[in-house]
Amino acid sequence: MGLFDFFSSKKKEDLDKGLEKTKQGFFDKLKRAVAGKSKVDDDVLDNLEEVLITSDVGVETTLKIIERIQDRVARDKYMGIDELNGILKEEIASLLEENNTADGSSFDLPASDAPYVIMVVGVNGVGKTTTIGKLAYQFKKAGKSVYLGAADTFRAAAVDQLVIWGERVGCPVIKQSMGSDPASVAFDTLSSAKANKADVVIIDTAGRLHNKVNLMNELTKIKQVMKKVLPDAPNEVLLVLDGSTGQNAFEQAKQFSKATDVSALAITKLDGTAKGGVVIGISDQFKIPVKYIGVGEGIEHLQLFNKKDFVDSLFDTNV
Repeated sequence: MGLFDFFSSKKKEDLDKGLEKTKQGFFDKLKRAVAGKSKVDDDVLDNLEEVLITSDVGVETTLKIIERIQDRVARDKYMGIDELNGILKEEIASLLEENNTADGSSFDLPASDAPYVIMVVGVNGVGKTTTIGKLAYQFKKAGKSVYLGAADTFRAAAVDQLVIWGERVGCPVIKQSMGSDPASVAFDTLSSAKANKADVVIIDTAGRLHNKVNLMNELTKIKQVMKKVLPDAPNEVLLVLDGSTGQNAFEQAKQFSKATDVSALAITKLDGTAKGGVVIGISDQFKIPVKYIGVGEGIEHLQLFNKKDFVDSLFDTNV
């Protein structure tokens, strides 16, 4: 086995393990839904609809999947229960493909003389700062120089945690005193990164402000100030969602999409929940690429999201 094969195998093993609870919950429900049936009929489809909704796939996405399977049943006239898993896998894979977002194969970046700037948003408690640390680690491992900006100046714990991650990963963390202007922190971080020819800048932001208007204004101000240093910044606005919250993650995606131009999603904590179906629904409904998924607590357990690998792992009942 070559080095690449080893890392590829390890990644799949982590993904399989991370989706174990989701897979077990989903297929347990599916077995009950088709118990005593020999073919896919209206009763099975009704039960399947309930299985998908209770697996946090989301109502709209579930109805799309059911409609597609209904069309296939009508076309084929007869579909045995033993075919259902394969058909379901095909339709979910097809739905994810229609998002038209490329799967990431490495933690590489577009060629540029300027740092690639990622502004990270999300509510408190979703694993935002941890995701930033793990992301910084992956970029460092790929040979990139990384700067972190502690622009969540409303919580001392957020700044302290980011500093710990910076020390652990080996990258500078730019911070100011508690209560400082977050936009000022972002400005200083980009200025320092630009002067030192860094490859990547990751900016943490506050997880909660008094209301949606304040949130929108704060994020807009941070972006405007960053553009004074680097006109193209931020290159990416990454929304971090906690996969274990299920339908709450949908609501957060909706609110942050209104507050700022979210361009990518990271869905965390999939290893600790049976609600991994949320990845399917969010990818389908918001048409924002799921770029990263968290499948464990280890520093290496933040993975680039690959649609095919995800679906293969979800339906691999031999694991």
